[in-house]
Amino acid sequence: MRKAISTPQASPGGGPYSQGIAAGHLLFVSGQGPIDSAGHIQSGDIEAETRLTLDNIRAIVEAGGYTMDDVVQVGVYLASMADFDRFNAVYRTYFNAPYPARSCIEAGLDGIKVEVDAIACKTE
Repeated sequence: MRKAISTPQASPGGGPYSQGIAAGHLLFVSGQGPIDSAGHIQSGDIEAETRLTLDNIRAIVEAGGYTMDDVVQVGVYLASMADFDRFNAVYRTYFNAPYPARSCIEAGLDGIKVEVDAIACKTE
């Protein structure tokens, strides 16, 4: 059985998808970017965009009853790999070791610098 997870504390999105889907012990968080809870893109440097993006991820994770320590997989999409080190500096402040498994690719992001999706898991 699957259940939609939604919170007004994160980007509302604009397509036919859920902010998150809980299924069993897993929570799948849709790709989030630097979009505020009113649905507006907040352009800035990579650090500011990363913080807002990860704040959105955290809001959805917590709305599903999980914590950032429950996140086991993260997908990162950067408009430019030149921002990789600066992205990582912010990313480290949202996760504790052992860090989630992660992939990072360069992608065309239509005016934003970063998008992140995540999977959280808890067995309790």
